[in-house]
Amino acid sequence: MLDHEGKEVPGNRGYKYFGAAKDLPGVRELFEKDPLPPPQKARAELMRDIDAEYYGYRDEDDGILEPLEQEHEKKVIAEAVEKWKMEREARLARGEEQEEENIYAVHEEESDEEDGKEREGEDGQ
Repeated sequence: MLDHEGKEVPGNRGYKYFGAAKDLPGVRELFEKDPLPPPQKARAELMRDIDAEYYGYRDEDDGILEPLEQEHEKKVIAEAVEKWKMEREARLARGEEQEEENIYAVHEEESDEEDGKEREGEDGQ
């Protein structure tokens, strides 16, 4: 079957329609072309306009975001510390936990020497 341009219609198994036969129901649909689907963009085309700003790497450049983040960070840390202290005090009051020893505390210890004098050198002279 040929279309109005003289090209054979695909999937027609060689049948040809002439004149008024082209207007028969079902035949007309064979000659109509389906609209082409919109072309899909390739990955390279999609990624072409993406730069560091898209990923948020230049958010600090304007100087607006950092002070806001610092303020929020201080607030969140203070809330977390307060919550931890409250929970710790509650556990200590219930006896679930014991007070931890401060491993960084400095304790003055008496020296092992009897007279308290420091010895110098290998012989202690």
